[in-house]
Amino acid sequence: MGRVAAAKTSEVPPGTMRKASAEGREIVVANIDGKFYAMDDTCTHAGASISEGKIEDGVAVCGWHGARFECATGRLAKFPAKIADLRSYPTSVEGEDILVEV
Repeated sequence: MGRVAAAKTSEVPPGTMRKASAEGREIVVANIDGKFYAMDDTCTHAGASISEGKIEDGVAVCGWHGARFECATGRLAKFPAKIADLRSYPTSVEGEDILVEV
């Protein structure tokens, strides 16, 4: 596993998320009350980009069909059908860089 700079802290204000590429993976970095989380960006239901959705109460909501994933863990929080969780990645902050371990 390697640490990759995925975004700057100023690019992901609280309550938002941003798509990034890390070691060939599309991931989404989310800021929940000043804490940063990272998970796969592709919804396991129909392949939508999670980063094009929104965040509600610490949960990323897919913009296509409303699947909800916990930003802190990538776990499916709510959807009418059982779909796979998203893989989550450890994050850290060094200076202005949000680092993701992939």
